[in-house]
Amino acid sequence: MPIKVKFFARIREQMGRAEDQVEYTSGLKVSDIWRKTSGGEAMPDSLLVAINMEHVKGDPVLKEGDEVAFFPPVTGG
Repeated sequence: MPIKVKFFARIREQMGRAEDQVEYTSGLKVSDIWRKTSGGEAMPDSLLVAINMEHVKGDPVLKEGDEVAFFPPVTGG
């Protein structure tokens, strides 16, 4: 089962799409998903990530069928 990938706000505009899919392989990490969907670019440190609608930190290993969402940094006022 593939990993579903979603892009939001400015990230969606940069990627030119709202969603993507990446084939699951054992040991796949969030940074691997970013690299595969961004054309090989390193994942920015400031990027916010959610797995299955829960915010995560670091570079966790994914499970088959997970949903990964990438968000730009959020500022408030």
